[in-house]
Amino acid sequence: MGRPTDNPKQLSTRIRLSDTDVRRLEFCSQKTGKTKSEIIRMGIEKVYEELSK
Repeated sequence: MGRPTDNPKQLSTRIRLSDTDVRRLEFCSQKTGKTKSEIIRMGIEKVYEELSK
């Protein structure tokens, strides 16, 4: 079922966003051609890398 992957996404979470946050997320998604989930994962990775230094 679905495309094979080395990193399956089996968990989900809900977040609350302001209208501004939603507009920014949609803007980033449109400009990069990435999904909203991918943009959020990129943000998590960026913060994680900064904190792990």
